[in-house]
Amino acid sequence: MEKSRIDLPIGITLDRFIKSNENQYPNAAGELSQLLRDIALASKVVNREINKAGLIDIMGNMGQQNLGGDEQQKLDLLANIRFTRALSKGGEACGIISEETESFIDLKNKGKYIVAIDPLDGSSNIDVNVSIGTIFSIFKKQTPQDQPLCEKDFLQKGRNQIAAGYILYGPSTMLVFSTGQGVNGFTYESALGEYVLSHQNMSCPENGNIYSINDGLLDDITQKGVITYLDKCRKKRLTARYIGSLVADFHRNLIKGGVFLYPPTTKLPLGKLRLFFEANALAFLIVQAGGLASTGKENILDITPTTLHERVALYIGSKKMVEEIIALLHQE
Repeated sequence: MEKSRIDLPIGITLDRFIKSNENQYPNAAGELSQLLRDIALASKVVNREINKAGLIDIMGNMGQQNLGGDEQQKLDLLANIRFTRALSKGGEACGIISEETESFIDLKNKGKYIVAIDPLDGSSNIDVNVSIGTIFSIFKKQTPQDQPLCEKDFLQKGRNQIAAGYILYGPSTMLVFSTGQGVNGFTYESALGEYVLSHQNMSCPENGNIYSINDGLLDDITQKGVITYLDKCRKKRLTARYIGSLVADFHRNLIKGGVFLYPPTTKLPLGKLRLFFEANALAFLIVQAGGLASTGKENILDITPTTLHERVALYIGSKKMVEEIIALLHQE
């Protein structure tokens, strides 16, 4: 049975919000709350670095790629260090897996939780001052506390997430997260150094007027149902909006209603986006907000992962829009 959500006044701080909701998780004994605070603290540091990126030499790429094949940016690595350090010092996470690392990091403590994180999504947009973000998922360790951390602890279905969220570094910085009791958004007030509640019980419209896809992929899309859907979008005169930063595209569609599409292509037949670092967290959020997330064949939250850097196709957003894509794909 879903526990009741607590309505709190807009403008309360993140810390007060977390404390007010702690009684919903009697078995967490404050650890989950502290873990969310650690993530929020690291995001403040990363936000500071992003805001001064144009003034010091931390923009541009490193001349190397991460395991996903993306060019690593200087700020990618800086953000990875900041979040890893905050989670390590906080002591509530026993392990971390990052998009920027090949394997998981064993923090060698007695923490109950593991964290999967994309420290800086869309970082190639930094040089042109476009919104970017951080995406995170929190799971419970699967093996007994007295046993060493292992890959099994990470290879869990998305439905096992205890919490998930993202930080959007844009005109204003926002932390949006869910612990399974709805979705709430907090805007960073830099003068106070605090996140304050600005978007309570966020919900995604059941239908929308926006579709988000990299139009340059059209000739490489392998699913005819997706091509058919895009033709329908144009005939309906829907609005095409694609930023190239997943967090920013997702955030807009969550609020306004819309769908984000990253289908399989000839180059990436399984899809491009990573299950652990992008799809799982956003799927958890969109479902809490009344939307839907699918590969077109399977609910994102039901996927049993086999590798830490597993890729998936992703259709996510307003429920009716995603359902229409699924129906077209099932006709193939």
